[in-house]
Amino acid sequence: MTGRFKRAVEADDPLVGTWNVVPSPELAELSASADPDFLVLDAEHSSMSYETMEAMLRAVDAAPGETESVVRVPDDDPTTLKRTLDRDPDGVLVPMVETAEQAAAIVDASRYPPEGSRGLGLGRATGYGRSLADHVETVEETLVRHVQLESERAVDNAADIAAVDGIDGVFVGPVDLSMSMGRFGEWEDEGFLAAVDRAVEAAHDASVAVGTLATDADSRAARLDWGVDYLVAGVDSLYVADGVTDALDGARERAGGTDSR
Repeated sequence: MTGRFKRAVEADDPLVGTWNVVPSPELAELSASADPDFLVLDAEHSSMSYETMEAMLRAVDAAPGETESVVRVPDDDPTTLKRTLDRDPDGVLVPMVETAEQAAAIVDASRYPPEGSRGLGLGRATGYGRSLADHVETVEETLVRHVQLESERAVDNAADIAAVDGIDGVFVGPVDLSMSMGRFGEWEDEGFLAAVDRAVEAAHDASVAVGTLATDADSRAARLDWGVDYLVAGVDSLYVADGVTDALDGARERAGGTDSR
């Protein structure tokens, strides 16, 4: 890995990545071949198994370029974190974090003793047992831990969460945050934008990165204006849906509107 995502808060320009929710190694490799700065594999809102996750991580590594891999885990359970980290992503993104205590527990579960409680396995991260000592000695220099702020409570506690040792960044989940505030999808709402500003300020005061998600050109421009350090520029399932729609609409328009179904 390049360490680019680990140092995202220090970058001159925001990092730009993409998001894969379709559990497909082929699609992961294709996405990484576009050379995004990072690629998030979504194990929370998908049917992704650990076997598929590992294959997708291999696919990202096999693609040309220097794309770094991040797994959005389904929860903060220590076993979930351990099994995911054994697959050797460059980082993890943990959803629905609302307190500093929860963030500290995530760090503990993902650090080896004596600083934490993570168990050492013989998976991909340790070269299947061939590089145990080297892995334990160096993993803390490279592993990235980001947590999602997706509720008013999380924003209220953003400063304390961002200040937890071992947390490298926070991710503002715009959909769930707006929903928790009773302002679902109201992206220009003053209360919603004020909450975003508070989250961004809290992260930067703690010298950690802050990122978010966009799915179209307008939201990309607006969310870069939030002052984020990294942006997810879109989602694989939407790219496919948009591509299919554009191809069919273009062909039907050229064919004179004939529908052969």
